[in-house]
Amino acid sequence: MDRIDARVSDARASALAIEAEVSRVVIGQPRVIRLVNTAVFARGHVLLQGDVGVGKTTLLRAFARVLGGAYARTEGTIDLMPNDLIYYTYISAEGRPAVERGPLIEHGEELAIFFFNEINRARPQVHSLLLRVMAERSVSAFNRDWRFPHLLVFADRNRVEREETFEIASAARDRFMMEVTIDVPADTDDRRALMFDPRYHDTDSLIESLAPGLLDYRELNGVAAQIQRSVQASDALQKYALDLWRATAAPADYGVKVSDLDTAQLMLAGASPRGMSMLLRAARVAAWLDGRSYATPEDLQSVFEVTIAHRLVYQPVYEMRRHEIAGPLIAGILANVAAP
Repeated sequence: MDRIDARVSDARASALAIEAEVSRVVIGQPRVIRLVNTAVFARGHVLLQGDVGVGKTTLLRAFARVLGGAYARTEGTIDLMPNDLIYYTYISAEGRPAVERGPLIEHGEELAIFFFNEINRARPQVHSLLLRVMAERSVSAFNRDWRFPHLLVFADRNRVEREETFEIASAARDRFMMEVTIDVPADTDDRRALMFDPRYHDTDSLIESLAPGLLDYRELNGVAAQIQRSVQASDALQKYALDLWRATAAPADYGVKVSDLDTAQLMLAGASPRGMSMLLRAARVAAWLDGRSYATPEDLQSVFEVTIAHRLVYQPVYEMRRHEIAGPLIAGILANVAAP
């Protein structure tokens, strides 16, 4: 089996150590940890979806800890405004108005992970600011540009409570490399530990128990670029990826069926060029994590749903049912598009 070069291989050892370390405090979520780790080394932003209290904050704080970078968080509310991410005002002890940096610029260039909790509760104006930060990794404030060269944005959508929410536009969803769902662990022993083991009841102590800086967050951009250069995609794999792309826009042409729906009339738009680029970036990292210098169809398949499903745009009559349609549609595409 072909192997990657020594320098990238060393980084892989660190990546696997990161997964093992995070798994000490986030139990019963190996797939979620692998996907987030894939996004970290592919340098892609992530949408998270899950019920309240499933460990999203703990997961992201754990990754920030083992990478050694700064972590910041904000809560989406209906009255949140863009400036609230950049600064906040208060009355000082001397009784005078004062201004402090907001969560987005508080840590400057050291910011590695920014968590926007319940992003769908925030107004579209806030989404617009976040999109600029995601795309350009910079923002203007206090008469200067603040740059975040190492930043990844994670945003959570509460799938239970829909009151006073603003659905994220398709163009905004397309900026996220992945959408990852976090469910309650299925294993009884994991559930028992979360309920009865006191160490899981103190998140601060739990995070502090992790080894810090297993891989310097400032090295991630360079490592990510090396991975993309080192992991090859054969002509056959490229054809397979192109067929998958076409199938997202015209599933009926590939014989894809979804219950009683007419798949010929289902889609308004398939995956974007950006989305397919992100699919290949994630697939290369998946291959790298498995120790290979070439991507396989299995690598594409392992990240296809999380990188593509949230990008698809259905005809308006079907859009409200996207969460029930997406899974069967993606499964149908993978089952009907011939792999090399």
